[in-house]
Amino acid sequence: MLKCAAMPSAKRDKLLGVAAGALVLVFLVQAFLESRLKSPTSDEPPHIAAGLSYWETHTFRANPQHPPLMKELAGLSLLVGGIRWPHNAETEHLIHGELKRGEQPEWAIGDQLIAANGPDRVMMWARAPLLLVAAMLAAVLFLWGRQITGGLAAAGAVLLYTMDPTILGHSYLVTTDVGITAFLVLFLFALWNYVLHPGKYRLALCGLALGALLCTKFSAVLLLPVIPVLLLAAVIWPVEGDAKAPKAAARYRAGRNDPCPCGSGKKFKACHGAAAAAKPASRLGPDQLRKAIPFLYAFLAMCVVAVAVIQAVYLFSSDPLLYVRGLQRVNADHIKDYPVYFGGRIQDRFLSYFVFAWLLKEPLATIILAAIGLVALIRSKSISITAKLFLLLPPAAMFLGAMLLADEVGVRYVMPAFPFGHLLGGVGVATLFRMTAGWARTAAVVLCAWVVVAAVGVYPDHLPYFNESACLLRDPGEIGLDGGTRCGPLWLDDSNVDWGQSLKQLKTWLDHNAPGREILLSNTFGFPAEVYGIRYHKVEPNDLAMGPQPGLYAVTAHMVARIPAYPGASDWLRRMPPLAIAGHSLYIYDTTRPAGSR
Repeated sequence: MLKCAAMPSAKRDKLLGVAAGALVLVFLVQAFLESRLKSPTSDEPPHIAAGLSYWETHTFRANPQHPPLMKELAGLSLLVGGIRWPHNAETEHLIHGELKRGEQPEWAIGDQLIAANGPDRVMMWARAPLLLVAAMLAAVLFLWGRQITGGLAAAGAVLLYTMDPTILGHSYLVTTDVGITAFLVLFLFALWNYVLHPGKYRLALCGLALGALLCTKFSAVLLLPVIPVLLLAAVIWPVEGDAKAPKAAARYRAGRNDPCPCGSGKKFKACHGAAAAAKPASRLGPDQLRKAIPFLYAFLAMCVVAVAVIQAVYLFSSDPLLYVRGLQRVNADHIKDYPVYFGGRIQDRFLSYFVFAWLLKEPLATIILAAIGLVALIRSKSISITAKLFLLLPPAAMFLGAMLLADEVGVRYVMPAFPFGHLLGGVGVATLFRMTAGWARTAAVVLCAWVVVAAVGVYPDHLPYFNESACLLRDPGEIGLDGGTRCGPLWLDDSNVDWGQSLKQLKTWLDHNAPGREILLSNTFGFPAEVYGIRYHKVEPNDLAMGPQPGLYAVTAHMVARIPAYPGASDWLRRMPPLAIAGHSLYIYDTTRPAGSR
C-alpha cells in the first residue's frame, strides 16, 4: 500500500481495482461456503414459497407485506434448478381460497416445499441470486466510492464491506435486507452520475434503479423525500469535475498540509485549497431556482419510470394498486405490542436500540475508521457539499426511519446505512495512509487487519457476531477471535443472535457427541428440525422459565437472552455453562451431568 502511493495514478487505480475485485471474489466464496452450512432462517421459507407462487400462478396473495423483487429472483432461480410450485390443498387455498385476517399459509407451504425437494438443494438455488446481489453492491460501492472519495478510500470501503460479519451473515439469505441495501446504493450511484452529467440515458437509469429499489422493501419509500433535496443541493452547490472524466469529480484529494495532488509541489492549502477557500459560498437565488426546475422535472420523470418498473415487477397485474395495498400491510406478520429486549431488560421500546445495536454488532475497527472518515469528510475542502449530502443524508433518513417506525428486533433494519459507514471507513483508511506520521499508516494496517480477523474469527457464524465491547464490561474473559459473540445474548435477542440458521450444525454436533439421543429443543425461529433427522421434544418458553428438567437441551440464543429477563423467571440458562454452542446460536446443556462437569 505504501509503495502504491508513489505509483503513477493510472497504475495505482488499476491495482486498487484488482484488489477490490479480489475482495469481492473472496466475499463470494466465503458467503457461499457459509450458506451451505446453514439451515433456513425464519423468514426464508415464506419468501421462497411466495417467489415461486408469483412466477407460476401470477398472483400475489403470498407474503404481500413485502415487495416481490427479491422473492422473484429466488423463485426464478428455483425454476432454473427444476423446483416447481406444488399443487395441493394448501397451495390451492392460498391462491384461490378465502384467507382469514392474519392467515399466512405461505409459511407452512415454504417449509413443506423445502423439505420435499431437499433443504440443501432448495436453499442453494434460492440463495444464489441474493448472494450475487450482495456482491453487486460491493462492486458498485467501489465504483461510486472511487468517483466521490478516490480509489484508495473506495478500496478501503470494499474491504470493510466484504469483511463485515453482519453483511456476510445476511448476504445469502432470501430476505429483503441486503436487497434494499444494494439497490439503495445502486440508485444513488445512478443519481450521482446523472447530477454530474444530466441526460436522458442517465435519467432512465435512475428511474429503473429507483423502481427496483422500491420493489425490494417498503421502507425504501423513506428515500423519496430525500431525492429532491439531493437534486436541489446539486444546483446550489454544483459538483466540480472534469467533464470528460467524471471519475475525477469531487474526489478526495489531500488534507490542508499534504502535498497538493495537482503536482505543483505546494501544500494543498497554499494551492487549490486557497482557491477553494476564497471561492464565495453558493446560495439559493433566482438563477439557482431556474436551474432547479429541470432537476425537479427529472425527479418526476424518475418516479414515472419507477412506477412502470413496479408494474413490471408485479408482472403487470390486473390490480395496479398492489404495491399500495402491500404498503398498507407492512408488519402484518409482526406481533403487536411485542416487548423489546435490550441489555438484560424488557420494555415496550428503547429509543437508542438501533444505535447500540450498530455499536455492538459492527467490528470496532470499522467504527473507529468510520469516525475518522466522518471527521475527515466534514473538514474536507475538496469534497463538495453535494457529495457530502449524498454520503450522509440517505443513511441518516433510513436510520432515523428505522428508529421511529421499525420493530426493535434486529440490526438488519438499519442495514441500508451500513455501506455508507463503510465508505466513511474507507475515507478513514485513506486519511491515515496519507498522513506523514508513521504511526498513522501503522494504525491503518492494524485496523484493517482487525476487520479481517473479525470476519475470519467468527466464520462460519457471522450472523450472531458481536464485537469485543459486548464482553468488555460484563465478562472480558469471554473475548476471543470471535470478538464478543459469546456475550451477545446479554445485550440483544431475536435475529441479532439466532434466526434459526444453525440446525444443520446442531445435527452435526449431535452425530458426533450424542448419536441417536432425543433432545429437548427450544428453537423459536427454526425450520422443522425433524427434516434434518433430529429427534427432539419441543420445549416451551414457560418450561424454560421454571427451571431445567433432566435431559439434553438445545436452546436458541434468543431464549437464553430473553427468558432470564422476565420477572420471576429462572436464570439457569445464564448461570449454567453450556456444554457447547452450535453455530454460536444454539446453546446445548446436559442437565443430567453433575454441575461443573464437561
